[in-house]
Order: sequence, then structure tokens, then C-alpha cells
Amino acid sequence: MPREYCIANARMVTADAVIEGHLCVRDGRIHALEAGAPPISRGVAVEDWGGDYLLPGLVELHTDNLEKHLMPRPKVIWPSARAAFLAHDAQMAAAGITTVYDSVCIGETQDKGRYLMLRMAVDAFTACTSGNPADTGVRTEHRLHLRCELNDPNMWSMFEPLSATPGLGLISLMDHTPGQRQWRNTDAYRTYYSTIRSWTEEEFASNVAELQERQRTYTPLHTGMVTEFCTAHGVPMASHDDTTVEDVNLALGHGIVISEFPTTIEAARHARNNGMTVLMGSPNVVRGKSHSGNISALDVAREGLLSGLSSDYVPMSLLHGAFVLQREAGLSLPDAVSMVTRRPAQAVALTDRGELRPGLRADLVRVALHDDLPVAREVYVRGKKVF
Repeated sequence: MPREYCIANARMVTADAVIEGHLCVRDGRIHALEAGAPPISRGVAVEDWGGDYLLPGLVELHTDNLEKHLMPRPKVIWPSARAAFLAHDAQMAAAGITTVYDSVCIGETQDKGRYLMLRMAVDAFTACTSGNPADTGVRTEHRLHLRCELNDPNMWSMFEPLSATPGLGLISLMDHTPGQRQWRNTDAYRTYYSTIRSWTEEEFASNVAELQERQRTYTPLHTGMVTEFCTAHGVPMASHDDTTVEDVNLALGHGIVISEFPTTIEAARHARNNGMTVLMGSPNVVRGKSHSGNISALDVAREGLLSGLSSDYVPMSLLHGAFVLQREAGLSLPDAVSMVTRRPAQAVALTDRGELRPGLRADLVRVALHDDLPVAREVYVRGKKVF
């Protein structure tokens, strides 16, 4: 790409309006944004977008997508972790995501192979993000999101060696013990894990009792250790699956700033009223319901409690979800787009992106609508076309 160029005839979605006009890029940053046609300037290339939407690059705080490429089938590890990472990266770019926090689980309640993937995922992340993107083949900007399963006895011993990984940008505290939070309904928990494990009634009851004992032993201990680390090192924290006011109060007491996927309106309202970012899943928005039987993200949005979206397990749902919010939850397009751009960026203190404004990074997405379905046609990172 030239160091300076202009995009003309675009519907630019800014923080508070949709402007039909042009945007100019210089040295990887937005130089100008105005209504109407760009001024004629010798040597400056102009690309006509034909009335397509121009959005800021999407900001993704929580995606499990890398795991699908590292382990494409249960317990089947892909032989090249770097190839898996680059495939994941390409999928992010194609979805319009220009900044991605790659979620890697430390610990688990049932054996889904995440122990096997942990070191591979972090090593691939490091190998692909530590050099020049032109040399590594990476298209988007990646940061690391460590998801700490607090009830796992081995969590801290696995966390410590990874805590100094360059690019660490977010840590979430999870507790998937059945009988609370996401898995208040133990029947739903049993159904979810039925693809990897089958139990008799007695075996299931015994497993639940064992996990609940693990929770009593390790969750409070690990919560203190992880939050102390994050506070000392300035790493933003997210809680996970807040269900009750007490869950939110516990998070607030530890300085946690993001409530990730609250499962009830009560928890979402208490989190939002106390200044937390309420992050919901965009697959929930697109499907109109939670995959595990919890609160609808559309209801959270209609109540005015939503702060942002995460694609979670479906990258393409992030862009799609923004337009569904506009159509189904009554948000203006600028407000809906902010849920996948500016607001997630603000939640992790990224002040140089997430909005179409002069001086910010030229992370851009060209979007066309096909029968109400938004499709990313072109994607730019720091002004460079990556898709």
C-alpha cells in the first residue's frame, strides 16, 4: 500500500454518526475524515468503495478459535502449532477482526485436552507475534488472554511460567464447578460434557461432589494469587459467568474491570451499575439465546446493560452480531458498532484504535450488506490491506 491514500464514497461509521464521505490514511494512521469527495491531490491514490460501509477494525477480547486449529478433533493435535496459529489468524482477518486477544485455558474441570494444548498455544503465539509481521505471516495484532480455571489444583504451577509471556494483555478468572455460575443447572453441565464423557447417576454425583470439594480447596486460594499478580503487574482482569450480586461484588473487591458473559440480568445490571464492562457473546446475539441456557444477550442489550461483544467460539459472529444489535435491540448503528470496536478497546485501555478518528490507527473494515448479512470485503491493519 502507498504511504498515503484516500477511501472515497464510503458510509463511515464513527462513534456517533454515519457519514457519507471520504477517509484518508497517512503512514498507517487516519489523517482525515470528512463528508463528501476527497480533495484532488497529485500523487494520492483514491479508492472508490461504492457506498459500502467503512468500520473501525473489530477488537476481540475472548476467542477460543485457536484451540480449534490446534486440536481439530478431540485429542488430535495438529503437528505444526505455527501453521495452526496462522490459520486462526487468517480467519480473524477474514472476520474483520484486527486486534485479537487469544484465549488460552490454564486448567479445566473435565479433560478436553487443554493441558496438551496449553504450552503449544503459548509457544505458537510467541513465535508468531515476536517478529516482524512481514516475516511471520501474521495479519492481525494478537495479544494473550490467559483464562485461569481456579478450581484446578495445577492452575498456579502452570500459570507461573507463562506469566511473563510478552504480549500478555488480559487475565480472566473462571470457576466452572457444577452447581453454580454457568452450570447452576447440573443437568445442563452433564449434557454439555456428554460428548467426551458418560456417567451413571452414581458416577455423576460422585464427580460433582469431587469438583465441589476441589472448589472449596483451591478457588479462594488461586483467586487471591492471580488477582495479586494482576494488580502488581497492571494486567486487566475479567470475571467469568457472574450469576449473582455476590459474584459481582467478589469481582469488584478484587479490582476486576470486565464481567465476561454474566448469566443473569441481575448480575449484568449490578456489574454495569458499578462501572464494569459487561461483555456478552456475539453467538448469543446472532442465535438469540445462550448455548448453555443462560440469559439472552439481546435482552441484556435491550435493558441498556451491554458494554461489548466477544465472538467467543464463532469469529464471524462479531461483525454479524453488531448488525443484529441494530436490527433487533434498537441500537443505532454507531452504538452497535461500538460494541465490537471502541468499547472493547476501552475496556483494556487501548486508546489508539477502535474508532474512526484522525490520529488513530488505520485499522479499517470494508463491509457490504447482502440481504442484511454483513460481509467483510476488505480489512486493513495500520493502513495495510491484510484481507
